[in-house]
Amino acid sequence: MAIDRRREAAGGGPGRQPSPAEENGSLPPGDAAASAPLGGRAGPGGGGGEIQPLPAPHPAAGGPHPGCSSAAAAPSLLLLDYDGSVLPFLGGLGGGYQKTLVLLTWIPALFIGFSQFSDSFLLDQPNFWCRGAGKGAELAGVTATGRWDAGDLANWTSPPTTPFSTASWEAAGNLSNGSGGDGGDTPPLPSPPDKGDNASNCDCHAWDYGIRTGLVQNVVSKWDLVCDNAWKVHIAKFSLLVGLIFGYLITGCIADWVGRRPVLLFSIIFILIFGLTVALSVNVTMFSTLRFFEGFCLAGIILTLYALRIELCPPGKRFMITMVASFVAMAGQFLMPGLAALCRDWKVLQALIICPFLLMLLYWSVFPESLRWLMATQQFEAAKKLILHFTQKNCMNPESDIKGVMPELEKELSRRPKKVCIVKVVGTRNLWKNIVVLCVNSLTGYGIHHCFARSMMGHEVKVPLLENFYADYYTVASIALASCLAMCLVVRLLGRRGGLLLFMILTALASLLQLGLLNLIGKYSQHPDSGMSDSVKDKFSITFSIVGMFASHAVGSLSVFFCAEITPTVIRCGGLGLVLASAGFGMLTAPIIDLHNQKGYFLHHIIFACCTLICIICILLLPESRNQNLPENISNGEHYTRQPLLPHKKGEQPLLLTNAELKDYSGLHDAATAGDGLPENATANGMKSM
Repeated sequence: MAIDRRREAAGGGPGRQPSPAEENGSLPPGDAAASAPLGGRAGPGGGGGEIQPLPAPHPAAGGPHPGCSSAAAAPSLLLLDYDGSVLPFLGGLGGGYQKTLVLLTWIPALFIGFSQFSDSFLLDQPNFWCRGAGKGAELAGVTATGRWDAGDLANWTSPPTTPFSTASWEAAGNLSNGSGGDGGDTPPLPSPPDKGDNASNCDCHAWDYGIRTGLVQNVVSKWDLVCDNAWKVHIAKFSLLVGLIFGYLITGCIADWVGRRPVLLFSIIFILIFGLTVALSVNVTMFSTLRFFEGFCLAGIILTLYALRIELCPPGKRFMITMVASFVAMAGQFLMPGLAALCRDWKVLQALIICPFLLMLLYWSVFPESLRWLMATQQFEAAKKLILHFTQKNCMNPESDIKGVMPELEKELSRRPKKVCIVKVVGTRNLWKNIVVLCVNSLTGYGIHHCFARSMMGHEVKVPLLENFYADYYTVASIALASCLAMCLVVRLLGRRGGLLLFMILTALASLLQLGLLNLIGKYSQHPDSGMSDSVKDKFSITFSIVGMFASHAVGSLSVFFCAEITPTVIRCGGLGLVLASAGFGMLTAPIIDLHNQKGYFLHHIIFACCTLICIICILLLPESRNQNLPENISNGEHYTRQPLLPHKKGEQPLLLTNAELKDYSGLHDAATAGDGLPENATANGMKSM
């Protein structure tokens, strides 16, 4: 009976029953068969093709199985094999027009980089003292080393919005707190107004500020967000982060339904409106509200550009194209201090960050809709016009259509569009598992990054170099840059799954050693004969923190990219939105702990350290997507199965057969029922037992 069920699930027989894959939300066998061209083509160094298709029961001419009534509704397999037929017909990435479009997705990454790192300058907590007391007077709330007891990450800025610049950003605020003030041990960011812990240091009603970010005035000094009003700084930072989280979730679903291009263009228009209005804010409440909507629109731009970039590229170029965008965004991170020093005022800086998005209004007439998305959602009329546009821009001869894409497209012009929402994932078996695993990875990677940043930049580690704003800022930027460079090498050697597993193991080791080994060193340093000292503990803490920040940044970035590759085209933006929103939730824990004066920080670190161990196991469930075609529909993504990390030895039989290896065992089943057709050492599935 088990063999019959497997045979029926494979699509055989006129009287077949619905397979479990169809019952839980996958497409019928006619659509599922579209994955056949993808599964049989393993790219160079692909590690064994991962998309396991249902067996195609049709003949070589492409006709459907006579017993499958629903197969007549399936479009041509040639049209659904975008990477194998449509993209080569257009010249791949070698076409001049495709190269121009990729370049147009890189340029805005610089503007996005400016917006990502603006909070470190707009909301930096400066040194402050009573007006008239002179700069040499005691600084209210600033420690002697420039560290902040109430919140080491008081200047934590916007959350990770892209894989290329995200994971280290909450540490940048940490870094911006270093200065050389001469003051007591009172924290500069006291509790909210109902807790008057620092009332003795906040008797003044007028303050002078020493801003260390190159600005003459920022948001904190504009509205005196110190002492009893210091908690409003955290709210301003929450607003941008929460706006990004909601933006990822909502714009991702909309982009899968109406297209990438409309979402991109409307996000550009509204970020210009809200972003420029932020510079005209009259109070911190207006500032925080407008920053929420600015973050919402920024999420739509980041998400759609990331998806368009992935969908333009052939399998072998996807990772390289994405990493170039990451480095462009990092250029914005490195240039941001110079931009702040040039502007001098926070309003001018905010306006200068937003104004470059005006150039993106030209995308309305320059940038087309994603052809891959049009083909995957069966909008063949619009796809035909766009293909002709591509051939005209590339000066191609339409007669060079060797595989006959255009004739097949002409036959399907009357087909109705078939759009899918991300909610469809709930009914699948494998696809939802892959997305959930990557969501947990991004949540853990971005969440634990704050723990490493606090350990390295916190008040308990006295490092003279890390007590200057610019030294701190560029230290974090350099760690992120080194992480991306290492990611390029590791992913090329080990693939997506192997690289993600390696970086997660490094993150887990750094976290566990920091929690366990440092406590052990601290215990032995109390004994005079042990030879241990606090300086040894500090050196180990800095080392583990750097390794942890390095690895966790790579984990977060690679999780986002991995999701973009294994999520089907019809719901790619929705899947990306879930993973990026999970990253935002991980980052949200950092300002919450800062707002509560670091209460619960140690538990926070322990929880995320445990999550890294769980993630190591879950990563093994993911498929390898290197040099594999992108899945186009739910059926492709559902049959995107994993392979072992180590290939099978020669002559070794796998324990389980894949869908592609299922065969008709009806005769074998009859023999097994009779009891005289199988040898003694054979099992029911025809494999010899050991």
